[in-house]
Amino acid sequence: MAITKKKVFLSLILFVLFVIVAFSGYTWLALHWSFSRGERVGYVQKISQKGWLINTWEGELQMMPVPGAMPDKFVFSVRGDAVAQKINGTVGKKVSLMYEQHKGVPTNFFGETEYYVTDVKVLE
Repeated sequence: MAITKKKVFLSLILFVLFVIVAFSGYTWLALHWSFSRGERVGYVQKISQKGWLINTWEGELQMMPVPGAMPDKFVFSVRGDAVAQKINGTVGKKVSLMYEQHKGVPTNFFGETEYYVTDVKVLE
């Protein structure tokens, strides 16, 4: 049985489609399955919108564990404009950020960090 050019081309097309579907499925799973959830308290230092095709919001939260201790920085991403606008309104106030950690997102196309903020509460 001879292998024809048509069979090789069809096999190549099927392989490429399989790779695309597998990569898309993995990306969807990484973005929708959360490794952990949590809450961080502190002061939002900055938040800015970045990206060429898909815009994400990237920010920093300054956390002070105890008075007099060195502050710690929590770097986060926000995918939704509504949450980003709520955070923008709280800059300089003490806030609690609820976040989800998504490990294994294959590219920074969806955010530069693995921590995605989902909600914010003003504490002061």
